[in-house]
Amino acid sequence: MQIYFSPEVITPQFQVLNVVDTNNKAVGNVAFLFDEKKLYVYGILEEEGVGADFKDLVTPYIKGLAKAKEGTEIYSCLYIGCKKIKLQEEEEK
Repeated sequence: MQIYFSPEVITPQFQVLNVVDTNNKAVGNVAFLFDEKKLYVYGILEEEGVGADFKDLVTPYIKGLAKAKEGTEIYSCLYIGCKKIKLQEEEEK
């Protein structure tokens, strides 16, 4: 099953995106909060079966947002079901 972002609210300070499947059913959400040189990411995906797709969707999006401001520190808290996941960048630190 493929999943996509569907914007809910986008401002210069934050973004709230729904995570939807191909039937446009919401299966989760992600919030991005911007502060000077920091990017805070909070997200939860309700359906565990698309966890790999969720990571594949979120990771390049975060990298793209971080490019907007050089030296941005990224803090994330992402869950699939009740399990916390780590993005590749965090695992490499």
